[in-house]
Amino acid sequence: MRLMTAMLLTLCAGAVHADQIPATPGAEVYFIAPKDGEHIKGPVHVVFGLKGMGIAPAGIKFDNTGHHHLFVDTDPPADPTLPLPATDNIRHFGKGQTETTLDLPPGKHTLQLEFADYTHTPFAPNLLSRKITITVKP
Repeated sequence: MRLMTAMLLTLCAGAVHADQIPATPGAEVYFIAPKDGEHIKGPVHVVFGLKGMGIAPAGIKFDNTGHHHLFVDTDPPADPTLPLPATDNIRHFGKGQTETTLDLPPGKHTLQLEFADYTHTPFAPNLLSRKITITVKP
């Protein structure tokens, strides 16, 4: 019996970590602007899209809500069960912002959104946008 319980717990561990809040079924995060492959003269205006959930500031626990994080020229952290760090490449929008302006140097850049809960922890399953590539013109 113990072995069966341990096996069941191991199988379920990948589905939702104890600290992760389940995402609303069908929820999506995406870019409204810029478009993938776009060539832009900076600064870059970025508009976040969200379907199936609502926006609330970080620190405010309200069902089916969260806030955006923007990955600039980086991938999401390997462990989605931990709160997202704030770095130059991982931008937090904990006040509930749905757009931003980026001063990026000329060249190719990747952007990806992740929607996270009130503690900055990604939902389960992760709500990640498709990664897009833009080129900032000099």
